[in-house]
Amino acid sequence: MTQKLIALDLDGTTLNNEAQLSKKTVATIKAAIKAGHVVSIVTGRPNRLSQNFYDQLGLSSPMINFNGSLGHMPHQHWQYEYQYTFDRGIVLDLLQHQQEFNIQMIAAEGKHLFLAHQTESTQVGFFPAVLTHEQQLSPATLTQNPTSMTIAVDRPLQKRLQSYIEERFGSSVDVAPWGGPNSVLEIGAKGVQKAVGVERLAHYYHIDRQNVIAFGDEHNDKEMIEFAGRGVAMNNATNQLKALADDVTEHNNDQDGMAEYLSKALKLA
Repeated sequence: MTQKLIALDLDGTTLNNEAQLSKKTVATIKAAIKAGHVVSIVTGRPNRLSQNFYDQLGLSSPMINFNGSLGHMPHQHWQYEYQYTFDRGIVLDLLQHQQEFNIQMIAAEGKHLFLAHQTESTQVGFFPAVLTHEQQLSPATLTQNPTSMTIAVDRPLQKRLQSYIEERFGSSVDVAPWGGPNSVLEIGAKGVQKAVGVERLAHYYHIDRQNVIAFGDEHNDKEMIEFAGRGVAMNNATNQLKALADDVTEHNNDQDGMAEYLSKALKLA
């Protein structure tokens, strides 16, 4: 058997439309691990909202969060843990421009960091509807450089805000709009994306690039899909991702498309 490194995006890929793991998915991943393969979650989600899935899948590998900016091993020390950050001053600058761009929410996060400031209630997932006193973002509370910043902004002003950030801070950060219905911009350290984390995992496990299988569905999976020896787009993936992938699953994320594909590819059945 040739050992494979399997890199799994979560939303729209490993999770169903209710953002849950199906029984088939859990069973397939555990079978892959038992067969000697390495399975790792590689997600845009923060670690605070992905570790539950890590535990459900029974993983012991490193996990990659914030689209490649954080690599760590939950529940234990990993000597190769890493975290890319950017200057906290960028967050503070945007706090000062909230009214100008009609920003509804700004969140700054890291492995042990979650602070946010809201001007109105948002329907953006991943964030608490009500912030505690300890979670309030301000110049006084943000004492460290963040790994990720997420901004909810009125759709008509999204492109203008993105241009402002890129023109002012583009040498140190990348800005990407979320897919889906929410008008959200995500900011991370310049040049860091999921492929950065996958490459580190491949080196750590001494697995050749050709033996990496990566699954994804959205624009933030692009570099990871291109890096993998076999980049697999979900049936429900964007057309752009499908066009550059090596393969496309027969079924979508709500039909166990990833689990079915992986089971056949690894001959787990």
